[in-house]
Amino acid sequence: MTLFYRVLSLLCIAGLLAMSAAKPTRVVFFGDSITQAGVNPGGYIDKLKKMIPADQYEFIGAGIGGNKIYDLFLRMDDDVLAQKPDVVVIWVGVNDVWHKATSGTGTDPDKFVKFYEAVVKKLQAANIRVVLCTPAAIGEKTDMTNQQDGDLNQYSQFIRDMAKKQNLPLVDLRKAFQEYDLKNNPDNKDRGILTTDRVHLNETGNQFVADQMKLVLTAAK
Repeated sequence: MTLFYRVLSLLCIAGLLAMSAAKPTRVVFFGDSITQAGVNPGGYIDKLKKMIPADQYEFIGAGIGGNKIYDLFLRMDDDVLAQKPDVVVIWVGVNDVWHKATSGTGTDPDKFVKFYEAVVKKLQAANIRVVLCTPAAIGEKTDMTNQQDGDLNQYSQFIRDMAKKQNLPLVDLRKAFQEYDLKNNPDNKDRGILTTDRVHLNETGNQFVADQMKLVLTAAK
């Protein structure tokens, strides 16, 4: 074989190897202000980028402050589907519950379930793998006296049931936060353990969420 053909053969092999090289799994985190902040330095998405090699996963934040489940449904095309993700992590529910008390604009239970199912269905129709998350906290008291504990538990159960029914991966942040607070909040504080203001994550909370996300994402790959 002449030198020319050897070089040509090597170039062809290199080209085939490059074409067959696996692309990183593109993950979009779809949610509210907690996810919006997650892309900032020290946020949970930023931490995930440092915990998992970039050749394995590409992480994209698609969070907007104040969003509820129907907001996610309305902006799916532009903010998620246009990114052509392999995986979408849905983390929503705090505002659906919280805004009932603060402004009377929360989401009724039946509408929450219907919109959530519609979001999942549309993502699946685009052959996107879906990961569900329960809303973590609106207050960190461990004696169940946070104002929205009842509703938050109810909406979290809706998401657990959906994950079980459709056999979808679940990051049960509600359960994880409650268990962590029971061990690390002996003074029954309403904030300062995993959150800054009862809802948004502090440094420990961001790391805790990143760890929970990594467990489920790497297991589901």
